[in-house]
Amino acid sequence: MTLTPAPEPVVPRPGPAAPPAADGPDTGPGPLLPRAVCEAALTALLLFLIVTAVRWLAGPDPGSAAARPAVLGGVVGILLTLLMLSPPGLRSGGHLNPAVTLALWRLRAFPGREVVPYAVAQLAGSVSGVWCAGLVWGPAAGRPPVRHASVRADPAWGDAAVLAAEAGVLVGSTLMLAVLLASPGGRRVLPYAVGLTTALVIGVLGPLSGGSANPARQFGPALLAGDTGRLWVYVLGPAVGAVLGAWCAGRTGLRRPSSR
Repeated sequence: MTLTPAPEPVVPRPGPAAPPAADGPDTGPGPLLPRAVCEAALTALLLFLIVTAVRWLAGPDPGSAAARPAVLGGVVGILLTLLMLSPPGLRSGGHLNPAVTLALWRLRAFPGREVVPYAVAQLAGSVSGVWCAGLVWGPAAGRPPVRHASVRADPAWGDAAVLAAEAGVLVGSTLMLAVLLASPGGRRVLPYAVGLTTALVIGVLGPLSGGSANPARQFGPALLAGDTGRLWVYVLGPAVGAVLGAWCAGRTGLRRPSSR
């Protein structure tokens, strides 16, 4: 789960270097394409590192099961902060999460025409990163207990409970995003807030609902592991939460006025 907004120049600047205005998504060599490539590459790197971390935490030697969610949460939180602060992350905004891109659009901080290209890039990056991890780590990445790091809910949690948990995390995260975007220094602390939030979500909800809160986090792992039975829950839940969170932000006056 990431919550970094796109950098300020989300709309092409006026001047000779700016591409002509268009109603649809910019798929040419203008500003959108390099940012979407950055999103794909960062998401691929994130998923590669997550599979790597799970491979060494969960297998082949199980180790201490009780400590795994907290350790994995800390690792992923640090990785997200570093990726968002990296040059590609600063260029693209470091969303790494289709639900975050959707939330930023509903918060009027990101152009709607770029939501689909960003989401496609993030999902493609997810598959690429998991595939590369399989090449590097071999059969161990695809066997239990790693299985390409696909998250799984506790058997006692049904689809409705997992959906509610995934949506609830994004409602809270979107509200946090709205507050930080509205404060003068919020953008500077946002990567660190994201890292801490992610660590808490994985540490607390990981053993219960799976603690994904990011369609791209589960998309590649579930697809390559053949674990797609609940994939719709991990895609729909964060998306619904992003929309609900932005709606709540609008009701409380946190959402910025429309500028486009």
